[in-house]
Amino acid sequence: MSKSDASTASEIIDNFVAPKCLARVEILYQDDDILLINKPSGLLSLSGKNPLNWDSVHYRLVNGQSATQMTQATPAFIDAKLPHRLDLGTSGIMVVGLNDTASKSLNKQFQARTVQKRYVAMLAGWVEADSGQISAPIAKDKALFPRVKICHGTGKSAITDYQVISRLDNPPRTLIQYTPVTGRTHQLRIHSLEFGHPILGCDLYNHPALSNNVEANDISQRLMLHASDIYFCHPTTGEPIHGHSPSTF
Repeated sequence: MSKSDASTASEIIDNFVAPKCLARVEILYQDDDILLINKPSGLLSLSGKNPLNWDSVHYRLVNGQSATQMTQATPAFIDAKLPHRLDLGTSGIMVVGLNDTASKSLNKQFQARTVQKRYVAMLAGWVEADSGQISAPIAKDKALFPRVKICHGTGKSAITDYQVISRLDNPPRTLIQYTPVTGRTHQLRIHSLEFGHPILGCDLYNHPALSNNVEANDISQRLMLHASDIYFCHPTTGEPIHGHSPSTF
């Protein structure tokens, strides 16, 4: 990366301030070793370098969440660690390690790619095939940081399986289940654009002719991408775990 590229990337990171997220982190399951949580759209997974980006899933877990008129307080999990992340706009299920032993086991499972994740997304237009696979290599796009790009020359292999859940009208759109075979940055977002059906509400990877009509924008006030399922082995018992978080769209 050239000096100009580096300074541009640094400027973007330093100047970005995430909007305030009023939605809470929901605890779906808890035992002595792990949590399964539901991350709201619009909340960072980890606190950013900019001090204004202190609010995050990790910050709220470590410090606890206060009670509101509608919800109870959540305790502080001071040793909580995140073995994986979700993008700012992506909602859905995450697994959390509550001690060093559990966190190390979860990290090893993610590194070994034995953890399976599924997502639900709302795409612009009608996807023709009921199921299929998108295979398109992904590389960093230094000219448009923090975007990535499809590049058959320098990109790393990226594969996504999909299954249509339903096709909807007014405007035409498709509710789809994604199962990423690989785990590249922004993989589902750029793969959706690559096969002609960008995720509604996506600010980085879209196509005006496909996603920027008034009706679609009224529907997608957020990134319409939700992590619905996660499959892994419990770090202590070794038992297979299936965590599920229903999508709200």
